[in-house]
Amino acid sequence: MKKTTRYNLLIALTYSVVLIGGMFVGYKFLKDQGFQVKKQAGYLADNTEKVDEIIHIINKNYVDEVNADSLHHLPIDSLLHQLDPHSVYLPPAKANEFAEALGGNFEGIGIEYYILNDTLLVTNVIKDGPAFLSGIRQGDKILKIDTTFVSGRALPREKMIGKIKGKKGTAVKLSILHPGNPIPVLFTVNRGRVKVSSIDAAYMLNAETGYVRISNFGAETDQDFVESVRVLKGKGMKKLVLDLRDNGGGYLTAATGLANQILAENRLIVYTQGKHEPRTDYFTTGGGAFEQGKLAILINENSASASEILAGAVQDLDRGIIIGRRSFGKGLVQEQFPFVDGSALNLTIARYYTPSGRSIQKSYKKGYNAYQNEIEDRFNDGELTSKNVSVKDSVKKGKLFLGGGIQPDVYVKMDTSGFNRFYAKLIAKKVLFDFVYDVLANRYTSSFIEQNLATFNINDADYKDLLKYIQTKGVVIEPKLLQAARPLIYNDIKVLLCKYHLGDAGYYKALNLSDAMVKQALTSLQ
Repeated sequence: MKKTTRYNLLIALTYSVVLIGGMFVGYKFLKDQGFQVKKQAGYLADNTEKVDEIIHIINKNYVDEVNADSLHHLPIDSLLHQLDPHSVYLPPAKANEFAEALGGNFEGIGIEYYILNDTLLVTNVIKDGPAFLSGIRQGDKILKIDTTFVSGRALPREKMIGKIKGKKGTAVKLSILHPGNPIPVLFTVNRGRVKVSSIDAAYMLNAETGYVRISNFGAETDQDFVESVRVLKGKGMKKLVLDLRDNGGGYLTAATGLANQILAENRLIVYTQGKHEPRTDYFTTGGGAFEQGKLAILINENSASASEILAGAVQDLDRGIIIGRRSFGKGLVQEQFPFVDGSALNLTIARYYTPSGRSIQKSYKKGYNAYQNEIEDRFNDGELTSKNVSVKDSVKKGKLFLGGGIQPDVYVKMDTSGFNRFYAKLIAKKVLFDFVYDVLANRYTSSFIEQNLATFNINDADYKDLLKYIQTKGVVIEPKLLQAARPLIYNDIKVLLCKYHLGDAGYYKALNLSDAMVKQALTSLQ
């Protein structure tokens, strides 16, 4: 198993097994990301003509200078491989999926669920969403979706998701089994657009330091942030830890809107520019909710796009301290060019730049010299303790991603303690998730977890049951590796229980109790 932090692993795994049915992506989101849709290109008689049209589009719109003569007579995919990793050709089927996203088709009933023993277990119901108003509650099991039995069928996750999602106003029939009731109940739920805050958690770390976790930049992120700051200030907040780890981005307008809340008036936040796109500057307007007060922003290798725009502005303008690891390096503005056969071209037309002129986008140069320069830079930055890094391990498919992203002011290494092959098996087989939802969820109440969050841990009886459960899942217990991973296993179970009973806020409260970056932020803000 690839080494990573406990934090990143739990985030990724938790959200890989739940669905927020009310989440949606619409045209506005993709447009704000830089995606714009041109009118359809004219009729293309064959693939050769399409290649010629693509080269013409590249010549007129691509972010950099391109030698068009070198692109002729190449297959479409090979042609685009000469550009950047985010300029791609979409065949009709893929382009259609993209068009559905542009149409705002991601709406649902407002639930999160987990596939437990081939049954859909409802782990969270968004308050006031369609499912909640219909009477569906946490702990319910979904046996049937419309005419399809899903319980015991081992259906692929994507098929289950596809049967629940749908356009606003359409209905889905669900056969639900309530806890303690042997007779299923039939619910008819009208799908709708469910409001889900992009603020995952907002609470006080100590008497004067607040914590706000943002997982993506949505249409109302800046307003949600203002409300969170208002509440936290009422509790005495004078300093703020803003957590943007694993935040893959979102609306550009949301990033600039949030920057308005923490930066002084008339400050440059970011600018975009390309060979065929003139420079466009984005400035603050002032009057923000947290223009004063010490600020720390947490980032990691999965913080991208809008996250990097905000972190870069804070760093360049010396507004706060950036803590963590170098961010992803996604700083491209793209435009979509559709063709009449249903296919489309997503082409990069500009780059994002921080106020000081740094390009956020990581490089995609090739070759050994580029690799040597990257190792030298990361050694000097403190990311590597040795320059003796294997080229074989670092360069994949002849291409190395270099530079770019936001380098933190304070670097925090990955914590890999407890990770071993035994723990990897537990994660791969989802044993800890299954144990929490199948066994522990009903042993503890939400009020008990909340009252004892800081000190809670599973007891000896729980641990013995866990060992038995591991064996029923076909995992051979290796005593030495189990002992080494035991603290990590205990913590994982705790945060998963908190996620189930207390939602995202409880999840992050539990996770942050032992988080190295949060501890570093508190130290840096002293």
